[in-house]
Amino acid sequence: MSFRNPALALPRVLALVAATFLIAGCAKTDPAAGRGARAGGAAPVIVGTAELKVVPLTLEAIGAVEPSRSASVRSQVTGTLVKINFIEGQDVKQGDSLFEIDPRPFQNILRSAEADLQRIKVQLGTAQAQVDRYRTLNEGALVSQEQFQAIADSARALQSQQLASEASAANARLQLDYCNIRSPLTGRTGNIPVHEGDLVRVNDAGGQLVTVHQISPINVTFSVPQQYFGSLVRYRSGGTLKIKVIPPGPDERPEEGELTFMDNTVDAATGTLKLKGTFPNSQQRLWPGQFATVTVTLDAPEVMTVPASALQTSQAGQHIYIVKSDQTAELRPVVVERVAGPVAVIAKGVSAGETVIVDGQLRVIPGKPVEIKTRDAAAGPRAGKGSNAPGDKAKGKSAAAPFTPEKPAP
Repeated sequence: MSFRNPALALPRVLALVAATFLIAGCAKTDPAAGRGARAGGAAPVIVGTAELKVVPLTLEAIGAVEPSRSASVRSQVTGTLVKINFIEGQDVKQGDSLFEIDPRPFQNILRSAEADLQRIKVQLGTAQAQVDRYRTLNEGALVSQEQFQAIADSARALQSQQLASEASAANARLQLDYCNIRSPLTGRTGNIPVHEGDLVRVNDAGGQLVTVHQISPINVTFSVPQQYFGSLVRYRSGGTLKIKVIPPGPDERPEEGELTFMDNTVDAATGTLKLKGTFPNSQQRLWPGQFATVTVTLDAPEVMTVPASALQTSQAGQHIYIVKSDQTAELRPVVVERVAGPVAVIAKGVSAGETVIVDGQLRVIPGKPVEIKTRDAAAGPRAGKGSNAPGDKAKGKSAAAPFTPEKPAP
């Protein structure tokens, strides 16, 4: 006769009872779910509409803002800087006086040159009078031909000296004018590295006095891949291409301009084509040295569109689900031309006004019925509380993202 301890048998009994309840729980199913599966219930979906829209064909890039004109102001004479007529960062006009250099040495040089010129003019007048007098005597054979010729040569030499003296006086006058340094263009001044009393020199390596940038209008330089060259040439031949630029900062209002430059060669190192747009910049929101998002509008055609979330991909290619009039789903192959933010441009496969499924495609079976839901109903009670409901994505910033072509325009 064997003896078993009841205390040791009790855990085995409890484990057997727990396993029995677990098997019973797994075998139990939701009656509603069973009825739905047996009855082939309609799949809940969210739908949209295929419609004709104007979807701009654009290119996007990151550009650098540059002044339309820039001048580095330097002194053309050596002298003492006696006056600065502007402050750093001031807007100036072309011809405005910026700096004044001590003019006294150059005034003295000019007076000396003018005195030399006056002296030669007097000598030339005397020589010409002698030529006239000796011409009469020569005609009367009162002086020799050689003597008359020498007097005439002296007069011609003085004429040459007069021309040289006039040039010297003009150069001295120009050097005096250089003492007043003027702005070569209309724009905004930069940093001033010199002060009144400094000695400025001609051709000094560090002799830059100030830099003036023209910022109205202003340029934005950017590059695009070389495969877009054909599209740019084709669309540009039909008229000026419009450009929008969004400068960095909280204000996302774009500045509008035009494409004004296309480089004559493709950069062999990067395979990109350099472009440049010009903007009025009347509010001066664009500033030299900034980086900004550039959008070039090539064309604005009216095309067939569906919500981008309606696109599905399989081994056979891209397709969408159409809701037919009898509330059943149809799998429709489509040819996608491009995707522009929240919409997809369809080249072939769908007609305007057709109802397309934009969410819930995983439950859809072609030929089976579907039940159209609204986004609020599909999102459930957690919508608006940071859930991942489909409605949340539709309201995000991604829906407003600008379009970038997936491939070059034909």
